[in-house]
Amino acid sequence: ESNVLIGTNWAQDAGIYEFTLGATGDKVKARYSFVYVYEDGEWKISHHHSSVMPEGIPSAQPITEQQVKDLFKLWNDALATGDPDLVAKRYSKEAVLLPTVSDVPRTDYDLIKDYFVSFLKKEPQGEILESNVLIGTNWAQDAGIYEFTLGATGDKVKARYSF
Repeated sequence: ESNVLIGTNWAQDAGIYEFTLGATGDKVKARYSFVYVYEDGEWKISHHHSSVMPEGIPSAQPITEQQVKDLFKLWNDALATGDPDLVAKRYSKEAVLLPTVSDVPRTDYDLIKDYFVSFLKKEPQGEILESNVLIGTNWAQDAGIYEFTLGATGDKVKARYSF
């Protein structure tokens, strides 16, 4: 959708456009406005604005405190499989993992999986000792203290966590 206005040495185009994101193929519909000016013998952009349409933003997905706590169980169950790929897939595309037994921040799928390749050899199983849940619109946080029992050695490791 395009609405064009033309004046002396200026033009405006405002409307709605759709982008296809090459990396994911996702389509994003947005409002836009361009103001062009004729300057130094050519048309140039003087102003450009673009904003996603509110209708395109997913609505809030409700979640309860118990559902947030149950997400830990999904992660812990993935640990029990011993499959680092399965565990790494529990993390979002832009996740940051600050591992319990490593001082290397893990900021993408490959780095997260790499951590779990070695960590899962210890056969960890976690138990939350203290949980503090916060819930917002389309996000939730669970932070507290957990303890791992390492099945390979029987050792216990207590640590802070935040999901």
